[in-house]
Order: sequence, then C-alpha cells, then structure tokens
Amino acid sequence: MTDTPRRAWLVWGVGLAIYVMAVFHRTSLAVAGLAATDRFDLSASQLGSFTMLQLFVYAGMQIPVGLLVDRFGPRTVLTAGVVTISLAQAGFALATSYPEALAARVLVGLGDAMTFICVLRLVSSWFGSRQIPLVTQLTGSTGQIGSIAAAVPMTWALSELGWTTAYLISAAAGPVLLVALLLLVSDAPGARHVRGHPMSRLTLLASLRASWAQPGTRLGFWVHFATPFSAHLLVMLWGFPFLVLSEGVSETVAGALLSLIIVAVVASGPVLGWLVGNHPWHRSTVALATIAAMVAAWTAVLAWPGEAPLWLLVVLVVACGCGGPASMIGFDVGRTSNPVDRMASATGIINVGGFAAAVLAVSAVGAVLDLATPGSSTDYTDGAFRAAMSVQYVLWALGAVQIWRYRTRVRRLLGRDVVEGGSTMVVPGG
Repeated sequence: MTDTPRRAWLVWGVGLAIYVMAVFHRTSLAVAGLAATDRFDLSASQLGSFTMLQLFVYAGMQIPVGLLVDRFGPRTVLTAGVVTISLAQAGFALATSYPEALAARVLVGLGDAMTFICVLRLVSSWFGSRQIPLVTQLTGSTGQIGSIAAAVPMTWALSELGWTTAYLISAAAGPVLLVALLLLVSDAPGARHVRGHPMSRLTLLASLRASWAQPGTRLGFWVHFATPFSAHLLVMLWGFPFLVLSEGVSETVAGALLSLIIVAVVASGPVLGWLVGNHPWHRSTVALATIAAMVAAWTAVLAWPGEAPLWLLVVLVVACGCGGPASMIGFDVGRTSNPVDRMASATGIINVGGFAAAVLAVSAVGAVLDLATPGSSTDYTDGAFRAAMSVQYVLWALGAVQIWRYRTRVRRLLGRDVVEGGSTMVVPGG
C-alpha cells in the first residue's frame, strides 16, 4: 500500500469518519433502551420498533441509494446523508412522544443508508484492485468504533447529562464532518464529481435484474444476510437488557461486553481482509465457519444452567463480533461478479441482506418477549430471553443453506467459463 497517494488515504479517512458517525447514531439507542422505555412509556415491541423501522428504512434504501450513487456520484449522496442523519439525531434528542421519536429514528435510518455504499464507491475509485479487499475490510471494521462510542461513553452521557443534552451533543459532529467532506472529498482522482448517464425506469430495472441474476450477487446477499445480524441484535438494542436482566451482569460490565464486540470487529477485520485477498476461492467457507462459531457460542450460553459465566459471555460477544467482518465477504463476492457500472447497485442489493435479517431478528425477539412476559421490560425472565434469542437459529439455518446453494452455482459457473474460455468473473466466486 506504499504506492497509494496520500490523497487517497485522506479521502478515505473523511469518508470513514462519516461512517463512524453514522454507526454511532445507528447504535446509540443500544444503551438507552431502558431509558427510552421510561421516557416514552414503551412496551418491548414498541422499543423494538425503533430499531426495526430504522433498519427497515436502511435496508429498503440500499438499492435506491446504490442507483443514486451510480448516477450522481458518492460525494453528492454522502453530503445528503450527513445532513439527514444529523438533523434526525437532533430531532430524537428533542422528541417527547413515541411518534416523534419513531419519526426521528426513521430519518436516522435514511441518513445512515447513504453512507456505507458511498464510502465503498470511494474506495473502489481511489485504491488499486489488490488493495480494495483489505481497505474494504478496514472500512467495515474500523467504522464500528462508532459503536464503542455509543456504548460506554453514551451510557455516561445519558446518566450525567440527560437524554436531550447527550443526543444533541452527538448530533453536533455532523456539521464538522460536512465541512471536511465538502473541502476534501472528490469522487475520483482528478474529478470532483463523477456523474453517470441518466437512465430510464426500464433501464434501471434492467440493471437491477442483471445484478440480481448474477449468482455471485446472490451469494454475496446471503453471506451478508447470515453473518452480521447477531451482532446488530446485541449492539443495537437487545444486548444490554439481555446481559443485565438475563445474565445478571452489572450495567458497567454489560457496556464493556458490548464494546468488546466492536473490538472483535476491529481486530478480526484486517485478518479476514488478508485472508479473502489471498484465498478468494475460500470466501464462502470462511463465512460458513463464522456462522458455525456463532451458533456454537449462543448454544452454550442459552443451554447453560442459570447465568452463564463471564468467560463464556466473552466468547459469545467475540464470536458475534467476527460476524461483522465476515459479512464484508459478501461485498467482495459482489465486486468480483459485476461490472463497474453496476457495482454500487449490486452492493446495495447485497447490503439489504444483513439489515433485513437484523430487522427480522430484532422484531422477533421483541415479539417473543412480549408473548412470554407481558408487562414492562423489568419483568423479563431468563426463560423469556432464552426463547427470544433462539429465533436466531432460523435465520442462520436459512442463510447457511442459501450460501451453500449459491456457492455451488458460482463454482459451477466458473468451471464452465474456464472450459469455454469465458471471463464472467474476475476471481473465484466463493
């Protein structure tokens, strides 16, 4: 990476800082779940609806945002994202009712949706092809520093400064990063803006169909579906109540465990980036192994008689943390399976997978908790949480089956192309 111009690292650094901010805003409700229950008088399903709708908007906007990036360039779309998410977080700080707070979280999801795809597009424009897998992993893993800031520091801010002040201070980072974006970021070397050609509705639909028809895109989608949702489930909403109410740890220890998830993300990201870059044929194998590790860790915790020991909870959060970098494998598969002019839209399709799974997991856990323990969140029992967290097994099973199914198709397609002299894929697809 020594040949990469300093300007590329500067552009990436600004984009990464914006992504860190977006992740902070996305996960800032995680340690505020109990406070939000008191502030807005919420049931478990209503509390879950904050994260569910936020993620639903995020997932639903991935394909439109990908098309917008292909058309208007990442700088323009990223600017809109920073403005939207900052205003939304300020609105959440000032909200006094459930509908107001819900509307603010929806807008947080909208602004959040405009960040990651833009940063990945900047990476593909500013870095060489051999560097892209590693820088992509660094983007995804280092960006999770925002979740660390949303854990222990946000816990302190909520207790010492109060709801409104804590969230207003967090929203103030947006204008600062907006100035850096406008001054320092260009879409590509030598081009402030890179615009795509206007496309009709039929052309847009044809482009999306072509991306989805590529087995590598579908493999990437299911990799991203099955690997990150357990970490999202813990970090974004249910981890704090689960650890405090079901596993009996203190709020401080719970915050530290949630932060450890992000440490695992940051630490494992470069390792997986190197592994994927040097052994592309085994990308889906790495994803399946990560799923197996999460299943084993959750099974041990949920089957443990009584409260699980701290060391086992550490194993659990580390295993879940590795799911985040493993999900980035999906983007690498998509990148090597689609032409440049469809890259952002294919990335959007793949990115839908993980957040669709997170929406399903978050909402299902809330629904099971309400059914098993009617009443307020302080009445949740250990048995209720065990039943609720078990919904994850359905999603892992679905994702693993589909990964195996589509990696077989991708490898068959690659073998056919080699025999026929074709070049559908740049590198092996999984």
